[in-house]
Amino acid sequence: MFYLSLLFSLIFTLPSTVNAGKNRDVSHASEMKGPLEELKEDNEKKTALFEMDSDSIAISYKNTKTAAESLRVKLQKDLRTGTITLDHVKKAFTNQLVNEILPHWYGTPWSFGGHTEVPNQGKIACGYFISTTLRDMGVKLNRYTLAQKSPLDEAKMISCGSEIKSFVQETPENALAEIDRLTHEGLYFIGFDEGHVGYLLKRDGELLLIHSNYFSPVSVCMEKLNESRVLTKFKKFHLVAISHNEPLLQRWLENGTVL
Repeated sequence: MFYLSLLFSLIFTLPSTVNAGKNRDVSHASEMKGPLEELKEDNEKKTALFEMDSDSIAISYKNTKTAAESLRVKLQKDLRTGTITLDHVKKAFTNQLVNEILPHWYGTPWSFGGHTEVPNQGKIACGYFISTTLRDMGVKLNRYTLAQKSPLDEAKMISCGSEIKSFVQETPENALAEIDRLTHEGLYFIGFDEGHVGYLLKRDGELLLIHSNYFSPVSVCMEKLNESRVLTKFKKFHLVAISHNEPLLQRWLENGTVL
């Protein structure tokens, strides 16, 4: 029992780091660290989570969801009183989702129809990974309905009317260059034609894919986009901002329904 308590306490003293649907298939880094160092810390945090038993993981995740709701309420109040700007909200939302919510899911097995609600208990498909984590961040949506949409329709729902950037590129190299050109630092939703979805994180100029991966390791992971096998399998892509999506963040702040 002492060992479990010690491990549980270690999870919350680690530095915060940035680490589908039924028909399918990271925040501000420290100025002193590069993307490779932060990716190593993400893996260390994931390993620590694996060493916890399932009950401890569930408790930790429940506390993280509670913290996300407390953050939403505080940011809503502070924005109304003018003590913070919407840019502060964007950063805080991204930090909480990428650094706190998503790492709990790393290592959760992928399956075509997986729809678990608890990290590392059961399996999860790529669409359910997106819809469940957004819901657990406090975005008011029906996770089943969102997860079962096509990647383009899922992008439309998450966009809340903001711009969707869709494009076709014939080679992975050209696709990578186009994604880099169309994105700024922050978090995005990315849809791969009709076949896959995930989060795209641009951090220190590097593109990272956070998704429930149907290739090795066949689980939720964060990987460099230019090393992802998924990128090589598609030619059509859909991008929607999350960090910079003001309509989405306003609905989140006001507890308004997205779907």
